[in-house]
Amino acid sequence: MTGVALAEELLLLAYDDETGKATMPRISLDLGMAAAVLVELALAGRVAYSDGSLVVADPTPTGEPIVDEVLARIAATETPGTPSSWVQRLRHGLRDKILGDLCRRGVVRDVEETELGFIHVHRYPTVDATVEEDTRRRLAEALTGGPVPDERTAALATLVSAVRMEPALGLTGAGVAEAHQRLEEIAGGAGFSGTVNLEDSVVRPSVALVVAALGRAVDQALGKRA
Repeated sequence: MTGVALAEELLLLAYDDETGKATMPRISLDLGMAAAVLVELALAGRVAYSDGSLVVADPTPTGEPIVDEVLARIAATETPGTPSSWVQRLRHGLRDKILGDLCRRGVVRDVEETELGFIHVHRYPTVDATVEEDTRRRLAEALTGGPVPDERTAALATLVSAVRMEPALGLTGAGVAEAHQRLEEIAGGAGFSGTVNLEDSVVRPSVALVVAALGRAVDQALGKRA
């Protein structure tokens, strides 16, 4: 694996660059990041979707500690788990691990503060904005009808839609609805929504099946949209 992980991209989109505070509900982001790690494994050819469950296709480590820890957990599970069960299992503690990794790499910094004299809180303002800038550029191009997204960007767009992160893209009012519609179109064009034959998908069928299943799992976990 090389480059920036999908879970890191989601997290950076969800945090305000200056205040370092999350701009969306914790549950939404945590579920999204759990799904993103699983999608990462699918992109790397390590997990697949089979008979309603996520299974290990290749147990070889990817070289990314957080991702490999999840791969090992799936491989060690005797009974295959559904996408819904895995996003629930993995979401706890994942955010802190990813934030810690981003801090060590100098992408964000950890600012600890005390509120009301005894409550310790942490903020994570951006130090190196280049990572998030690239993520926003790719999503902007996809939303404005630019080049056909590659499978990683298409998967990211699907996750953004599933966790209802459109406001984090700087959109309000009608722009949120328009962005959601475009994100769904991208997901459909990638074969993630079942509206396109997987042979015509812009991504590998094995990846499309995993992303589709995880997108549904997150959307169902969050309930009806407002």
